[in-house]
Amino acid sequence: MSTPTTLVWLRNDLRVADNPALLEATRRGAVVVAYLLDDESEGVRPLGAASRWWLHHSLTALALSIAELGGRLVLRRGRADTEIPRLAKETGASAVYWNRRYSGARDIDAALKVALRGEGLEVTSFQANLMFEPWTVTTGEGNPYRVFTPFWKACQETGEPRQPLPAPDAIISPATETGGPSFASDTLDSWALLPTAPDWAGGLRERWIPGEASAAETLDTFAAEVLTDYHRRDEPGHEATSHLSPHLSFGEISPFQVWHRVRGDLDPGARSNAAKFLSEVGWREFNWNILYNFPALATANYRPDFDAFPWENPDEEPHRTELAAWKSGNTGIPLVDAGMRELWQTGYMHNRVRMVTASFLIKNLLIDWRVGEQWFWDTLVDADEASNPANWQWVAGSGADAAPYFRVFNPVLQEKKFDPRRTYISRWIPSDELYPQPIVDLAASRKEALAAYDVVKYAARRPEADA
Repeated sequence: MSTPTTLVWLRNDLRVADNPALLEATRRGAVVVAYLLDDESEGVRPLGAASRWWLHHSLTALALSIAELGGRLVLRRGRADTEIPRLAKETGASAVYWNRRYSGARDIDAALKVALRGEGLEVTSFQANLMFEPWTVTTGEGNPYRVFTPFWKACQETGEPRQPLPAPDAIISPATETGGPSFASDTLDSWALLPTAPDWAGGLRERWIPGEASAAETLDTFAAEVLTDYHRRDEPGHEATSHLSPHLSFGEISPFQVWHRVRGDLDPGARSNAAKFLSEVGWREFNWNILYNFPALATANYRPDFDAFPWENPDEEPHRTELAAWKSGNTGIPLVDAGMRELWQTGYMHNRVRMVTASFLIKNLLIDWRVGEQWFWDTLVDADEASNPANWQWVAGSGADAAPYFRVFNPVLQEKKFDPRRTYISRWIPSDELYPQPIVDLAASRKEALAAYDVVKYAARRPEADA
């Protein structure tokens, strides 16, 4: 009898190590590994431009890794409910495996599971991309957590996350074993994920190497050399952060791998910072927990009383000009402009500066957080579907566990505290540049923001009948 074939459907898990769906499929028999570019299905958020650049190179690296194991990465484009059953039929698969996702796209997976099982296929999903799945961490009343600290405490009380799984020793291709036809695959170039007219990705190429091997090297370097300085993580001019976020976003490395590497052998200085770093990994888990329970996180206020906030219209002047200045890093506020230029050049921005730039847009320009969230979604290589909107809502005050909603980051004070020698600013703003004057008065715009937030306070206090 021929070896049974399993179709492994990859999504945000572009790795061969610690990939339970792939490993279990290789133990079952022959394997077809597929990646589907789905820009059409409801519940799937199409990738932004910087993420599409990363995806191209990540898939290139993944295809090589799969080929080294004896397999082949099949590329398809289209709706999952059409293409996955079609590919299963073409390959003669008797089983379909995937690693679970936790956004609105989980409804696609649930429907597919029912449909494929109705056709007589075995369908199995696995835990791979979160250490603590949302339905496993709830309050005593069975509700989702809305505050991070008790959430993270509850996660840690569930026990140590499992050890990372090994990569498979080999992948048996059904075409190789049976002599059957190869399966049709799109070419990666046909997807046109890379920018060409113009090619704006030069800075991304200089800064990043996508792929599983680079992710593993980045983690090792961080644990061995950088974690010792993690207590300086808020200083954008100092290299003290992990830079793992895009690798985690695309699943080139798993949180299980990160957890156990950082919990492993470390020098004393690094060990003292490990708990704080792992709590940041926990913040990522918290954001996914929020998205799982509130799928509209990128488009709707988590706190509905913020629906009353009097945002300015970014399509009208002077707000249109102010928004353009923010995007291009020409607001006349050095720390804001340095951050926005770093973003455009590298597809990345230091986390402290992300908070400052977001606060400036929301609270000094009074432009809706959704406008900024969409810009980051398009320009960040680590535009995570949960963390990007959750963090924007955190700054806005409309999200879960948000800072006091009336907090306004003062970019001048933030510069003095975290970049006093202007190391970071001078990296992105040349000293000989004819620099613009500030587009807003920080003190006056802060007062306007506080007045606008009073509208939210009033809306929150109103009786339900008056709402």
